[in-house]
Amino acid sequence: MKILKAYIVWLTAVLLLLASDVKAASNPYAIIEVTGSQGKQLNYAALLNIARKQGLPASAVYRWDNHLIVYGKHLNTASIQNSARAVYPSCQVTVYSSPFYDFNREQRCGGSGLAKQWDNIILTANLVNDERLQQEYIDYHITQFKNWPEVAKGFCNAGFQQLLVFRNGRRLMLVISIPKGKKLDDLNPKTIENNPRVNDWNRLMKKYQEGVPGTRKGEIWVFFKQVTDNSDTKRSL
Repeated sequence: MKILKAYIVWLTAVLLLLASDVKAASNPYAIIEVTGSQGKQLNYAALLNIARKQGLPASAVYRWDNHLIVYGKHLNTASIQNSARAVYPSCQVTVYSSPFYDFNREQRCGGSGLAKQWDNIILTANLVNDERLQQEYIDYHITQFKNWPEVAKGFCNAGFQQLLVFRNGRRLMLVISIPKGKKLDDLNPKTIENNPRVNDWNRLMKKYQEGVPGTRKGEIWVFFKQVTDNSDTKRSL
Protein backbone atom coordinates (compact mmCIF):
# COMPACT_ATOMS: atom_id res chain seq x y z
CA MET A 1 0.00 0.00 0.00
CA LYS A 2 2.84 2.42 0.87
CA ILE A 3 4.49 1.66 -2.46
CA LEU A 4 1.20 2.31 -4.29
CA LYS A 5 0.71 5.65 -2.52
CA ALA A 6 4.27 6.68 -3.31
CA TYR A 7 3.73 5.77 -6.96
CA ILE A 8 0.52 7.82 -7.12
CA VAL A 9 2.30 10.85 -5.65
CA TRP A 10 5.15 10.44 -8.14
CA LEU A 11 2.78 9.99 -11.09
CA THR A 12 0.78 13.08 -10.11
CA ALA A 13 3.95 15.15 -9.95
CA VAL A 14 5.05 13.91 -13.37
CA LEU A 15 1.67 14.68 -14.93
CA LEU A 16 1.67 18.20 -13.50
CA LEU A 17 5.16 18.78 -14.84
CA LEU A 18 4.20 17.49 -18.28
CA ALA A 19 1.11 19.69 -18.31
CA SER A 20 3.26 22.69 -17.49
CA ASP A 21 5.73 21.81 -20.25
CA VAL A 22 2.95 21.39 -22.82
CA LYS A 23 1.49 24.78 -21.92
CA ALA A 24 4.88 26.49 -22.23
CA ALA A 25 5.68 24.75 -25.49
CA SER A 26 2.34 25.86 -26.96
CA ASN A 27 3.50 29.48 -27.11
CA PRO A 28 4.93 30.01 -30.61
CA TYR A 29 7.20 33.00 -29.89
CA ALA A 30 10.98 32.86 -29.45
CA ILE A 31 14.08 35.06 -29.30
CA ILE A 32 17.56 34.46 -30.70
CA GLU A 33 20.27 36.69 -29.20
CA VAL A 34 23.76 37.48 -30.49
CA THR A 35 26.13 38.86 -27.83
CA GLY A 36 29.46 40.43 -28.73
CA SER A 37 32.39 41.68 -26.68
CA GLN A 38 31.51 44.08 -23.88
CA GLY A 39 31.32 47.68 -25.05
CA LYS A 40 31.55 46.81 -28.75
CA GLN A 41 28.42 47.30 -30.85
CA LEU A 42 27.70 44.69 -33.49
CA ASN A 43 26.88 45.32 -37.13
CA TYR A 44 23.26 44.27 -37.49
CA ALA A 45 23.21 44.00 -41.31
CA ALA A 46 24.08 40.30 -41.28
CA LEU A 47 21.30 39.52 -38.80
CA LEU A 48 18.84 41.49 -40.93
CA ASN A 49 19.77 39.30 -43.89
CA ILE A 50 19.24 36.16 -41.81
CA ALA A 51 15.84 37.47 -40.70
CA ARG A 52 14.80 38.22 -44.29
CA LYS A 53 15.66 34.69 -45.36
CA GLN A 54 13.23 33.51 -42.67
CA GLY A 55 10.54 35.77 -44.14
CA LEU A 56 10.76 38.26 -41.28
CA PRO A 57 10.55 42.07 -41.54
CA ALA A 58 13.32 44.39 -40.35
CA SER A 59 11.14 45.15 -37.33
CA ALA A 60 11.94 41.66 -36.02
CA VAL A 61 15.55 42.70 -35.31
CA TYR A 62 16.48 44.72 -32.21
CA ARG A 63 19.69 45.94 -30.60
CA TRP A 64 21.05 47.15 -27.26
CA ASP A 65 24.71 47.86 -26.58
CA ASN A 66 26.63 44.73 -27.65
CA HIS A 67 23.47 42.63 -28.08
CA LEU A 68 21.35 41.88 -31.15
CA ILE A 69 18.13 39.87 -31.13
CA VAL A 70 15.57 38.43 -33.50
CA TYR A 71 12.04 38.08 -32.12
CA GLY A 72 9.14 36.41 -33.84
CA LYS A 73 6.54 33.70 -34.13
CA HIS A 74 7.14 30.14 -35.36
CA LEU A 75 10.83 30.84 -35.90
CA ASN A 76 13.19 28.18 -37.19
CA THR A 77 15.41 28.78 -34.17
CA ALA A 78 18.00 26.14 -35.07
CA SER A 79 18.48 27.58 -38.56
CA ILE A 80 18.76 31.17 -37.30
CA GLN A 81 21.15 30.12 -34.53
CA ASN A 82 23.42 28.24 -36.95
CA SER A 83 23.40 31.10 -39.46
CA ALA A 84 24.16 33.65 -36.73
CA ARG A 85 27.07 31.58 -35.44
CA ALA A 86 28.50 31.47 -38.96
CA VAL A 87 28.39 35.24 -39.53
CA TYR A 88 29.24 36.22 -35.93
CA PRO A 89 31.90 33.57 -35.14
CA SER A 90 33.32 35.37 -32.09
CA CYS A 91 29.92 35.99 -30.51
CA GLN A 92 27.66 33.98 -28.22
CA VAL A 93 24.32 32.98 -29.77
CA THR A 94 21.51 32.15 -27.34
CA VAL A 95 17.96 30.87 -27.90
CA TYR A 96 15.03 31.82 -25.67
CA SER A 97 11.94 29.70 -26.24
CA SER A 98 8.96 28.40 -24.22
CA PRO A 99 8.37 31.44 -21.97
CA PHE A 100 7.77 30.51 -18.34
CA TYR A 101 5.28 33.36 -17.99
CA ASP A 102 2.57 34.07 -20.56
CA PHE A 103 -0.08 36.76 -20.12
CA ASN A 104 -2.56 36.64 -22.99
CA ARG A 105 -5.22 39.33 -23.25
CA GLU A 106 -7.77 37.13 -24.98
CA GLN A 107 -7.50 34.58 -22.19
CA ARG A 108 -7.14 36.91 -19.18
CA CYS A 109 -9.25 39.96 -20.05
CA GLY A 110 -12.48 38.42 -21.26
CA GLY A 111 -11.62 38.95 -24.92
CA SER A 112 -12.12 42.73 -24.77
CA GLY A 113 -9.82 45.35 -26.25
CA LEU A 114 -8.05 43.04 -28.68
CA ALA A 115 -5.81 44.82 -31.20
CA LYS A 116 -5.22 43.49 -34.71
CA GLN A 117 -1.63 44.77 -34.86
CA TRP A 118 0.97 45.02 -32.11
CA ASP A 119 4.17 46.80 -31.29
CA ASN A 120 6.56 44.63 -29.30
CA ILE A 121 8.60 46.22 -26.52
CA ILE A 122 11.56 44.05 -25.48
CA LEU A 123 13.62 44.42 -22.31
CA THR A 124 16.31 42.36 -20.63
CA ALA A 125 17.73 41.89 -17.12
CA ASN A 126 19.51 39.26 -15.04
CA LEU A 127 18.30 37.17 -12.15
CA VAL A 128 20.49 37.55 -9.07
CA ASN A 129 23.27 34.99 -8.67
CA ASP A 130 21.45 32.91 -6.06
CA GLU A 131 19.70 29.69 -7.13
CA ARG A 132 17.23 29.75 -4.22
CA LEU A 133 16.10 33.28 -5.10
CA GLN A 134 15.97 32.38 -8.79
CA GLN A 135 13.56 29.55 -8.02
CA GLU A 136 11.46 31.84 -5.82
CA TYR A 137 11.16 34.25 -8.74
CA ILE A 138 9.96 31.48 -11.06
CA ASP A 139 7.55 30.15 -8.44
CA TYR A 140 6.01 33.59 -7.92
CA HIS A 141 5.33 33.85 -11.64
CA ILE A 142 3.90 30.34 -11.89
CA THR A 143 1.33 31.17 -9.19
CA GLN A 144 0.85 34.84 -10.04
CA PHE A 145 -2.51 34.54 -11.80
CA LYS A 146 -3.93 32.76 -8.75
CA ASN A 147 -2.21 34.58 -5.88
CA TRP A 148 -1.67 38.01 -7.41
CA PRO A 149 -4.64 38.49 -9.81
CA GLU A 150 -4.28 42.26 -9.52
CA VAL A 151 -1.17 42.11 -11.71
CA ALA A 152 -3.03 40.61 -14.68
CA LYS A 153 -5.89 43.04 -14.02
CA GLY A 154 -3.39 45.88 -14.33
CA PHE A 155 -2.16 44.51 -17.65
CA CYS A 156 -5.77 44.35 -18.86
CA ASN A 157 -6.40 47.95 -17.76
CA ALA A 158 -3.27 49.10 -19.60
CA GLY A 159 -4.31 47.50 -22.88
CA PHE A 160 -1.41 45.03 -22.94
CA GLN A 161 -2.07 42.36 -25.58
CA GLN A 162 0.56 39.87 -24.46
CA LEU A 163 3.39 39.77 -21.94
CA LEU A 164 6.00 37.02 -22.09
CA VAL A 165 9.00 36.32 -19.87
CA PHE A 166 11.75 34.05 -21.21
CA ARG A 167 14.73 32.70 -19.30
CA ASN A 168 18.07 31.20 -20.28
CA GLY A 169 20.33 30.70 -17.28
CA ARG A 170 20.23 33.95 -15.32
CA ARG A 171 19.16 36.04 -18.30
CA LEU A 172 15.57 37.23 -18.60
CA MET A 173 13.84 38.56 -21.69
CA LEU A 174 10.57 40.46 -21.24
CA VAL A 175 8.31 41.11 -24.24
CA ILE A 176 5.37 43.48 -23.80
CA SER A 177 3.01 43.62 -26.78
CA ILE A 178 0.81 46.71 -27.01
CA PRO A 179 -1.61 48.03 -29.66
CA LYS A 180 0.32 49.30 -32.66
CA GLY A 181 0.96 53.04 -32.47
CA LYS A 182 0.47 53.28 -28.70
CA LYS A 183 3.28 54.28 -26.32
CA LEU A 184 4.30 52.16 -23.35
CA ASP A 185 4.94 55.29 -21.27
CA ASP A 186 1.27 56.22 -21.69
CA LEU A 187 -0.10 52.74 -20.98
CA ASN A 188 2.13 51.53 -18.16
CA PRO A 189 0.76 53.90 -15.44
CA LYS A 190 -2.66 52.32 -15.94
CA THR A 191 -1.34 49.04 -14.47
CA ILE A 192 -1.23 50.64 -11.00
CA GLU A 193 -4.23 52.98 -11.34
CA ASN A 194 -6.53 52.19 -8.38
CA ASN A 195 -4.51 48.99 -8.12
CA PRO A 196 -1.88 49.42 -5.38
CA ARG A 197 -1.01 45.74 -5.10
CA VAL A 198 0.84 45.96 -8.39
CA ASN A 199 3.26 48.30 -6.63
CA ASP A 200 3.72 45.62 -3.97
CA TRP A 201 4.50 43.08 -6.68
CA ASN A 202 7.00 45.37 -8.39
CA ARG A 203 8.80 46.07 -5.11
CA LEU A 204 8.92 42.35 -4.33
CA MET A 205 10.40 41.46 -7.72
CA LYS A 206 13.30 43.91 -7.36
CA LYS A 207 15.06 41.61 -4.89
CA TYR A 208 15.36 38.95 -7.60
CA GLN A 209 16.65 41.09 -10.48
CA GLU A 210 19.79 42.99 -11.42
CA GLY A 211 21.18 44.67 -14.50
CA VAL A 212 23.11 42.82 -17.19
CA PRO A 213 26.77 43.73 -17.85
CA GLY A 214 26.94 47.17 -19.45
CA THR A 215 24.09 48.72 -17.47
CA ARG A 216 24.56 51.75 -15.24
CA LYS A 217 24.66 51.46 -11.46
CA GLY A 218 21.15 50.82 -10.15
CA GLU A 219 19.79 50.13 -13.64
CA ILE A 220 17.95 46.81 -13.97
CA TRP A 221 15.73 46.47 -17.04
CA VAL A 222 17.05 47.93 -20.31
CA PHE A 223 15.14 48.40 -23.55
CA PHE A 224 16.11 46.95 -26.90
CA LYS A 225 15.44 49.21 -29.89
CA GLN A 226 14.33 48.12 -33.32
CA VAL A 227 17.02 48.58 -35.94
CA THR A 228 16.26 50.80 -38.91
CA ASP A 229 16.35 49.63 -42.49
CA ASN A 230 15.03 51.88 -45.25
CA SER A 231 14.57 48.99 -47.66
CA ASP A 232 11.89 47.34 -45.54
CA THR A 233 8.80 49.06 -44.15
CA LYS A 234 8.31 48.20 -40.48
CA ARG A 235 5.45 45.82 -39.90
CA SER A 236 3.91 44.34 -36.81
CA LEU A 237 4.76 40.71 -36.05
